[in-house]
Amino acid sequence: MSGFSTLDYISLAVFIGAWFVYYSYVEFSPRGKGSLNAIIHEARFEWMRRCYARENRIFDSQIMASLQNGTAFFASSAFLAVGGTLSALSFTDAALEVFGALPFSAATTRAVFEIKVLGLAIIFAYSFFKLVWSYRLFNYVAILMGAMPIAGSKDKDAVEKSIQRAARMNISAAKHFNRGLRAYFFAIAYLGWFAGPVVFMVTTLVVASVLWRRQFASDSVEAATWSTS
Repeated sequence: MSGFSTLDYISLAVFIGAWFVYYSYVEFSPRGKGSLNAIIHEARFEWMRRCYARENRIFDSQIMASLQNGTAFFASSAFLAVGGTLSALSFTDAALEVFGALPFSAATTRAVFEIKVLGLAIIFAYSFFKLVWSYRLFNYVAILMGAMPIAGSKDKDAVEKSIQRAARMNISAAKHFNRGLRAYFFAIAYLGWFAGPVVFMVTTLVVASVLWRRQFASDSVEAATWSTS
């Protein structure tokens, strides 16, 4: 494509590759079972079992409301980000002037800048759809929790099925939330492209490294797996 250098294509490939590899590693690889996300997914099963055992489930409904509110906040933020990104197309000339003045910024054309802006908008749009679907799924979780048998029910089969349904729906909602939030982080890495392909590769690797550390080697993982034994 006219206006893009070979290094631009390489940096874009690094970005897409880093996102895909991180996504696959966390969600599908055996090593991913030790990630913070996977650990918390297991806790969701335990939560649903405790939820069933409680006669008064107001506490659980409050947790669900908190999860829904957080998801709604990020979904609305992503929607605003899409609009804000597209509005940048109205200020292309001013933006080119700003980036052109940066000492580490590569020279670019109007068409290239606009394509990059559209790419950023697509990332935020992906995040928006993931987060909105996650919000909807958390609503389904609340319904499934409400449909659980009364604590102490003698129908063990019905109890186990209700727990499994609610926990699995909860995990599905969390997965979509995590994917939407992940797009937010990689959108930050994508901003590096406006400063040039080399910066783009650096920001991509930095963001991917930070995300990996948080999932596998952070104090949050240590806290989630902490045991007195």
